[in-house]
Amino acid sequence: MQRLKPIIERVGWFFFGLTVRAGLRPIEIRDRENHTDAMIARLEKEIEERDAFIQGTVANAQDAERDLADSETELVGEARKRIEACEEQLGHLHEARDRTAKARKRADDVQRELSRMRTEVDHGEPEYRSAGAYIVEAYRAHMGNTDAKTRLEMFFRAADHQTTGDNSGVVPDPIVGSVINFIDAARPIVSATGVQPMTDAIWHRPKVTQRTSVAPQGAAGGAGDEKTELVSQAMVIERLTAEATTYGGYVNVSRQNMDFSRPQIFDTVVNDLAAQYAIQTEAAAAAALEALAPGTPVPLGADAAAITANVWSAASTIYAAVAGQGRLVLAVSPDKLGDVGPLFAPVNPRDTQSEGFTAGQFGQGQMGTISGIPVVMSAGLSADTAALFSTAAFELFEQRVGTLQVTEPSVLGVQVAYAGYFTPLILEDEGVSVFVG
Repeated sequence: MQRLKPIIERVGWFFFGLTVRAGLRPIEIRDRENHTDAMIARLEKEIEERDAFIQGTVANAQDAERDLADSETELVGEARKRIEACEEQLGHLHEARDRTAKARKRADDVQRELSRMRTEVDHGEPEYRSAGAYIVEAYRAHMGNTDAKTRLEMFFRAADHQTTGDNSGVVPDPIVGSVINFIDAARPIVSATGVQPMTDAIWHRPKVTQRTSVAPQGAAGGAGDEKTELVSQAMVIERLTAEATTYGGYVNVSRQNMDFSRPQIFDTVVNDLAAQYAIQTEAAAAAALEALAPGTPVPLGADAAAITANVWSAASTIYAAVAGQGRLVLAVSPDKLGDVGPLFAPVNPRDTQSEGFTAGQFGQGQMGTISGIPVVMSAGLSADTAALFSTAAFELFEQRVGTLQVTEPSVLGVQVAYAGYFTPLILEDEGVSVFVG
């Protein structure tokens, strides 16, 4: 041990000199860390304040349902630039603080090792001849023996710990389950109405605009009216014109992506294209109904009694227009169902107008009935909108092309598309009643 003292002293003075030359005096390090932490806190606070200013400015514009003014846009831009500058400074400060902490830890490790060298003669790792020897050592450490504690610490420190990070080559990286894709491809309005086949690009639907006439002969049709000329009125049949509208989209997928993906990317892409086609065609059907909304919005009603009265009134108007043909359907937007649903409890007295709605079944499709009329929720309708229509006054025509694909050998790819023709047609404007609000 006496021979090691000069070496220990020289090593200690060497690291002390490095510490002094590097300007890493403990007190100065702590002072600098305090200054660094203070500046980091100040910059983070400023970022929060700037972000709050941006969010407040945007919120004011959104509440007023307007775009940002030029002055607001300029202020938001300046705030974002300042946030970027602060984030850049924070990056440098965090890096400097990490380096300082590593340097201090390195100096502490050196000091601790020097202290161990001064007090220990045997530098070898402890070895236990048997399990009993290890148990005795553990007992001594438990009873407070400092040397035993030190030897156990060195024993466990010398053990090489193996983790999954050391064996990444044999640890699998699995993909579990199917692709998560939150999309609702239901078409409640289309399903409730039904579709008719489309065979031509342009077609016509005949519609009677003037009917024949029958009346009593003469004044009252009695004996005195014999030989009096009967009434006569020609039947006028006009036609409504419809034109096919094409919907579709495509994706170019590499052959490698198809061969090596799990789950299979080709099926995922095709299914998503089909879902997007369904969403767009449902929106087109809803838009055709909304186009008949009156200039002055008519609300559906604020309570169950008002809603029921408005539905009955609209049903009578629709009956007069289509002579009771077809089925009545009440389509509502998702937010409108959220307003209507609570007004009709699922547990009702015998004289109720509806069997009620349950939130647990909230989704696209038929949700219940009001006065016997099925209520379907459609995400294709605009917010706060409901439409009562007769299937005799509203027709849908469709021809699905489906999936098309072609191989591109030059780039080793497959181009896949999904398309179809879809056209909504209003046969009688009075057969549709639109409520907004």
